[in-house]
Amino acid sequence: MDLTKGSHKQKIDRSKKMMLWFGIASLIMGFAGWTSAYIVSRSRKDWDQSLELPSLFYVSTAIIIISSLSYWLATKASKENKKNLSSMLLGVTLLLGVSFIYFQTEAFFQMTSKGIYLTGAVSSPKASFIYVIAGVHVIHVIAGLISLLVVFYQQIKGKYSSKEYLGISLGETFWHFLGLLWVYLILFMSFVK
Repeated sequence: MDLTKGSHKQKIDRSKKMMLWFGIASLIMGFAGWTSAYIVSRSRKDWDQSLELPSLFYVSTAIIIISSLSYWLATKASKENKKNLSSMLLGVTLLLGVSFIYFQTEAFFQMTSKGIYLTGAVSSPKASFIYVIAGVHVIHVIAGLISLLVVFYQQIKGKYSSKEYLGISLGETFWHFLGLLWVYLILFMSFVK
């Protein structure tokens, strides 16, 4: 496929897709680095193997999986020119995304209420990794919510249809990536003690 051919719009659309995939690749490398450091640090004497993840992390996992489904359905509805259904599903996805952040924040409060802190004398390297890995993911979900707000606004304005849906499709791809990333991270932190 010759990337230099096509209309100006097709070239712009390809460049937007490529930028998204470059961004996703860089996020994968970042989280691979943190999870690798987590694995290497497990050999430390002060590593707390008994530390369990907060139960609300699992609640937020279910929420982000459901939000991924609602985003997919919203994109599908948009491609079928079902504007109202798509708008409603994007709104549901937005509420689920905010709920994810709420439960993640509450999970951090669960940890601190048990005396598990990010830093300090009573902290452990494992606790610090959990805070950093989950916290950085939350920051990226906030970026995903900003993207979702833009998509939601564009959907309400009628920008997306069966012929023009690149924006909603790119937003959906990023959102799915964030969901899959969290599922990987929760499984990683659950099984790699």
